[in-house]
Amino acid sequence: MDHIPLETLLRLKRWNTPTIYNGWEAITRADRTTCFNREPLVDYMPEMGPMAGFAVTVVIQPSEKSHATRADAWNEYRRYVASVPGPKIVVVQDLDKPVAIGAFWGEVNSSAHRALGCVGTITDGAIRDLDEMCDTGFKAIARGLCVGHAWSVPVRWNCEVSVFGCTIKPGQLIHADKHGFLAVPLEDETRLLDAAAFLDQLECETVIPAAKDNIGLNATELIARLDEAGKAYTACVRERFGTVGEWVGRQKG
Repeated sequence: MDHIPLETLLRLKRWNTPTIYNGWEAITRADRTTCFNREPLVDYMPEMGPMAGFAVTVVIQPSEKSHATRADAWNEYRRYVASVPGPKIVVVQDLDKPVAIGAFWGEVNSSAHRALGCVGTITDGAIRDLDEMCDTGFKAIARGLCVGHAWSVPVRWNCEVSVFGCTIKPGQLIHADKHGFLAVPLEDETRLLDAAAFLDQLECETVIPAAKDNIGLNATELIARLDEAGKAYTACVRERFGTVGEWVGRQKG
């Protein structure tokens, strides 16, 4: 199955990650409590907005000096990154978690990855050179900051990784922003944009105006209005996608 084209990725970036999640839960057969971070994280460049791309994966262990003896690890890893079509998001599993012994990311490494077609990273380890990474235009979502790098070298790559309580496979579509990230199953890629756009518009036509246009309504009238809007939203989702969407269970019917 082919990935979605660049123009679709660019359109997905126009929405925040919660909006993309809303679209995803309407079309997926996966458990809606999976495929996103289950642990707190920090978006250190929220001003860059959302990022969307395909995962390239790597595992590190900065506390272990013996990893640095593998002479060609960096070159082999970089050849892997270069071989994958972009845009790419580098997903880094740090085996030292929850402590931060060393940062895989800084000014040099982010610049090198930007040159290799990567737009940012999700790492459950640390980053450093924050201002310089911002200048590079390389978005970073991480567990924290760190002053050093210790023995931050690639240990293995192009493998399944676990970050922030979520398992991510190489090549998986990722959408991420200050709220967190969504790792989209391959079978859901092609329908994701249409679903997110439809539900965003549907919210603007049903539940959002019901909540905001409440001048002159008493509590009973407002609750009834919200209930009817939720029912209308659910009915439209069911008709379009055969599922129930976000507002199921928040009203009867």
